[in-house]
Amino acid sequence: MTKFSLLDHESVPKHEIIAEGELKSVLSKFLIEKEQLPKIKVQDPVSKEIGAVVGDVVKITRKSQTAGEADYYRLVIE
Repeated sequence: MTKFSLLDHESVPKHEIIAEGELKSVLSKFLIEKEQLPKIKVQDPVSKEIGAVVGDVVKITRKSQTAGEADYYRLVIE
């Protein structure tokens, strides 16, 4: 039996946990603190699939009609 991956579905955008260096760059670009980012729950199916833990920041890359691709950032919470 093959395991189905949520990330393989065309409607689910790319999710990845970002490194500390990239996080610092993002926070300074937007002049915000990590806790000010929008949230995603650790129990979210995609969070579970990518192995995210509380405190991680997930970068979501979505297709955009105007920008081609757009990045969104979410702080993983309990």
